[in-house]
Amino acid sequence: MNELKLNNKRTILVGLAFLSICAFWQMYDSVVPLILRETFGMDESLTGIIMAMDNILALFLLPFFGGLSDKTHSKLGRRTPYIMAGTAAAIILMNLLPILDNSYARQAAPFKLVTFVIVLGGLLIAMGTYRSPAVALMPDVTAKPLRSKANAIINLMGAVGGVLYLAVAAILYPTSKVAALDHVNYQPLFIVVSAIMVVAVLVLLLTIREPALAAETQALEQQHPEWNLAEVSSSGKEALPTPVKRSLGFLLASISLWYIGYNGVTTWFTTYVSQVMGEGLGGASTCLLVATAGAIVSYIPIGIVASKVGRKKTIQAGIILLASCFLAGFFLTTLFSSINAIMFVAFALVGLAWAAINVNSLPMVVEMCRGSDVGKFTGYYYTASMLAQVITPLVAGTLMKSISYQILFPYAAFFVALSFLTMCFVRHGDSKAVAKKGLSAFENMDD
Repeated sequence: MNELKLNNKRTILVGLAFLSICAFWQMYDSVVPLILRETFGMDESLTGIIMAMDNILALFLLPFFGGLSDKTHSKLGRRTPYIMAGTAAAIILMNLLPILDNSYARQAAPFKLVTFVIVLGGLLIAMGTYRSPAVALMPDVTAKPLRSKANAIINLMGAVGGVLYLAVAAILYPTSKVAALDHVNYQPLFIVVSAIMVVAVLVLLLTIREPALAAETQALEQQHPEWNLAEVSSSGKEALPTPVKRSLGFLLASISLWYIGYNGVTTWFTTYVSQVMGEGLGGASTCLLVATAGAIVSYIPIGIVASKVGRKKTIQAGIILLASCFLAGFFLTTLFSSINAIMFVAFALVGLAWAAINVNSLPMVVEMCRGSDVGKFTGYYYTASMLAQVITPLVAGTLMKSISYQILFPYAAFFVALSFLTMCFVRHGDSKAVAKKGLSAFENMDD
């Protein structure tokens, strides 16, 4: 039997959809709060409520459109129509935001604020329509045993999207240029990010023939019935056995728990170091940047490691490392009065740990479903992660306010440690591939 090989070139092209999504969200999270506060004069509470709407909407939109795309049949495939339509609608709506922002800055009027909020809501819905289908495209065209390696590349493509935005923002809006301005015009930034999204999706559409590639993957999976965890009932329908459903439930609980811990730190760390250490934005941002860099350089090696030792073991090792780093973060931030090299090492290890968890969790979820349910199960994954990201800023913030800011890292370590316990009950979704040695699994880049 021919050994399975991941087609890296194809996976990179499939990852262009995720690149465009991440470029957008990096800009949205950076710029929209500035517009809400500086142009429309909203306070932090109201700004926070509006900025939380994307996660709240995602709880409903991502599983719905993921499942809907599973049932879609078109000449372009199941996912491509949503990627095309969602991107087009998002680009139109996102470019209305700076127009309304500039207009309000010139002459304030209530209807302009109302229109801005309505357009913002429409934009969030547009983005929600195609995130699950875009992510589900990778499992559709990738054999089950290779999905950890493929997801490593997809995550790397998402990181590239974020870096592209940061580079564009740094070039267009240096401090020296905007410091003296009463109002900053973000239209050029929105146009450039729109162009990145258009180019990424056009290249995807021109190079990836979803129906043919999905048919190839389905044919391969039919040759390997042992990959399918579903059982055929007496009525002829496929359904997940009870043990697999139980594993899925524990896995989704684990995803929520480690996101509660991780997102609690990423949300509040800047405020935390200001209150606990007296450090400014620069030092906190550098720590988070180091963590991001640690994750980026770890994605591909983690995918290779998971193919050798298994996804579950890799995730559990990542959980142990992440909880240990958060405990170390508590001592480092309470014993030292300034950010130092040891903290940078700890945050680099946070990035490594998060890569070990993040690269393998989605493949484990979709490993448990039939090929026809990939979009729905991708939606389950995002529901679990988004629910945590809605809850944890409020819970962690309340605890810090009522007890002490120093509770942040123990809080994060506790929930991450809990996810290790729930992962112990996950019995399905691991890779069954026989791994190639070293980098040989990444040969044939031009296949």
